Amino acid sequence: MKRTSLFRILVSLCFLLSVSLSMSAQNGWSSINVAITPDHKNWNYRTGETAGFKVEVQRSGTTIDNVKIDYEAGPEMYPTVKKNGVVLKDGTMKWNGTMKQPGMYRLKVTAHVDGKEYVGMCTAAFSPEKIQPTTVNPKDFDEFWQNTLADARKTPLEAKRRLLPERCTEKVNVYEVSFQNIRQGSRTYGILCVPTKPGKYPALLRVPGAGVRPYNGDIWTAEQGAITLEIGIHGVPVTMPQSTYDDMFNGCLNGYWDYNMNDRDNCYYKRVFVGAVRSIDYIASLAEWNGSSLGVTGSSQGGMLSLVCAALDKRVTFYGAVHAAMCDHTASLKGIACGWPHYFYYNPKNVDQKKVETSRYYDGVNFARRITCPGWFSFGYNDDVVPPTTAYATYNIVTAPKELHPYQITRHFWVQEQWDEWEAWLLKQMGLR
Repeated sequence: MKRTSLFRILVSLCFLLSVSLSMSAQNGWSSINVAITPDHKNWNYRTGETAGFKVEVQRSGTTIDNVKIDYEAGPEMYPTVKKNGVVLKDGTMKWNGTMKQPGMYRLKVTAHVDGKEYVGMCTAAFSPEKIQPTTVNPKDFDEFWQNTLADARKTPLEAKRRLLPERCTEKVNVYEVSFQNIRQGSRTYGILCVPTKPGKYPALLRVPGAGVRPYNGDIWTAEQGAITLEIGIHGVPVTMPQSTYDDMFNGCLNGYWDYNMNDRDNCYYKRVFVGAVRSIDYIASLAEWNGSSLGVTGSSQGGMLSLVCAALDKRVTFYGAVHAAMCDHTASLKGIACGWPHYFYYNPKNVDQKKVETSRYYDGVNFARRITCPGWFSFGYNDDVVPPTTAYATYNIVTAPKELHPYQITRHFWVQEQWDEWEAWLLKQMGLR
């Protein structure tokens, strides 16, 4: 598979995820654009400074006269100003905002043009290097996960692999594989790509964003000289028709991220996290692995799983976390933006305390605290699924070597330049660049 084809597949999946999770208007390509720009080129300010925003509602690059807008402004997810039905005579508006505490300040504008709505936003960071998480670190966090993994590893992998000749290339053999997860009969499925040339290779585990879908495998990276394994998390084969996964997502797996979240021993993500780590067990069992270089990477839910693997398994030598979800779940209990899936945001006054306690064992922040290998972070300031407040809080808590590469204008997706930078860093860590 060519690199551009892989990129298009990944971007399409990430975009669809953004639409389904955020439930917010996505303009796509349109002649109507709500452009909002800050007066600092890096979108960053110190607390107490004033951020200036310029709004332009455009059609084909020129401003629209007498356009009606609604807008809201304030800390992300908690706007303090809301105005509806404002008419911009010349299609432009200026706005100023500030924050006294470290955080992210967002201006969101909805324009009404020809009976349709068009949304634009701009999010300024105020002393983002000082943003700290709110979640509590359970005293028995390490004991819980060590015991969980030890119990799971009592079940042998019993790995299986099936060649997919239609996906193989001259340089790479492609297989659908499976191996046991947390208990007998509970299996993890994925697509394994192995260079055809005999030798020992570095390895890369790709962990998925939220949703239910088939997988193609990372053939391009494998052709550069690496073993790659792309996994699903739901314990079903990953080569079925898309319609089968749609049926599961709308049926038995609808809202899976909330299953048993008031019970740390039986919540859905326990099996998911264990399966990600057991994927490392599987890679380590391969004769082709070089035994020294093993990375993990993903975006959104996959960004979280990258933190999990890097924290729980010292065989991981690097990780890339892009707009990592599931971080700082309890922030919303203090009126601060919380990570997807926003467990306590919508009803903070009627909270199940068992769910609060359980969330701490499944919070990316508490995994990030424990990471010791190098990491690469990237996210967008305008992300309305994974708030940049949580992304900064998670990044700031990491004490191991790390790099931060924000792409401010992006929402819950990535752009070509971001992908290229991400992939180049991964290849460099594997000694392939």
